[in-house]
Amino acid sequence: MKKSSFVALIMGTISGALFALGMCMALLPEWDAFTEGVIFGGVGLVLGAVTALVWCKMENKQLPKMSGKNVLRVLYGVLAVLVLGIGMCMCLVWEQIVWGTLVGLLGIIMLIALIPMIKGIK
Repeated sequence: MKKSSFVALIMGTISGALFALGMCMALLPEWDAFTEGVIFGGVGLVLGAVTALVWCKMENKQLPKMSGKNVLRVLYGVLAVLVLGIGMCMCLVWEQIVWGTLVGLLGIIMLIALIPMIKGIK
């Protein structure tokens, strides 16, 4: 594993954990930590952006260009993650196991479809 990949892995894991913990803190009323959760989530987002910048610098690469195609890919990825999350909520919160599993599988298929969208088929 290259040094840049290892650094990006560690930084990405920490930023993801901070963001997830912040969202739990902000959205679970039992924790009573909304303000702290927003701060943790914001720090996680900022650290995620810093991770991308550090990785690009270590790899001597430029950040991806802001084109319409890239914006649509990001929006599609967000939609796919939301579909997967809705499927998980249907299973775990609303106790609709069959429909939740089907919606979750649809979300997984949508996420897998991102690979040929970004890399292409050769």
